[in-house]
Amino acid sequence: MTPTKITAILTARPGKVDELKGLLFGMVADCRAEPGNLRWDIWQDQANPERFVLDELYVDTAAVAAHRGTAHFNTYLSRINDLAERTALVLDPADVA
Repeated sequence: MTPTKITAILTARPGKVDELKGLLFGMVADCRAEPGNLRWDIWQDQANPERFVLDELYVDTAAVAAHRGTAHFNTYLSRINDLAERTALVLDPADVA
């Protein structure tokens, strides 16, 4: 198995910081409980508190696919574009300790 990392950068749209935080914080328990999830953390930018970074790590691409099939991920997808600008990177290990 090759682990897969996802880093998503989310910048809240004007007036949407609290809604974005509610959406993200509401997903924490469900995402961390998924089989194949090794890490699901939310970081907030010190220089721009309207910017959040999701730091996700899965055992493999099948675990990512399972994550994307969950109800909580689909709720996220249905709301995120109204709440934030989003850039998501799906990464394979190149040299990881």
